[in-house]
Amino acid sequence: MAERRIGIRELKSKLSECVREVREGQTILVTQRGRVVARLIPEATPVRERLAALKSAGGIQWSGRRLPRTKPVARLRGRRTVADLVSENRE
Repeated sequence: MAERRIGIRELKSKLSECVREVREGQTILVTQRGRVVARLIPEATPVRERLAALKSAGGIQWSGRRLPRTKPVARLRGRRTVADLVSENRE
């Protein structure tokens, strides 16, 4: 099934129709000034298919391998938690 392109203004006015089409399996590309800014895809689409679609569209670059583990950026000292630090910074 071919992807349909629709501008943001048209999407606003035809949102119910577009959601119905996506539910039926259609993919809709949302454009702003002629450039694609979003992609509406059915929720039932398996993750592997969505990743393949993103890869073919140039949205991601991924070899399919698992990512290596990384070292933590920061370590906490004492009994404080990350939540404590975040709430302290909000004050």
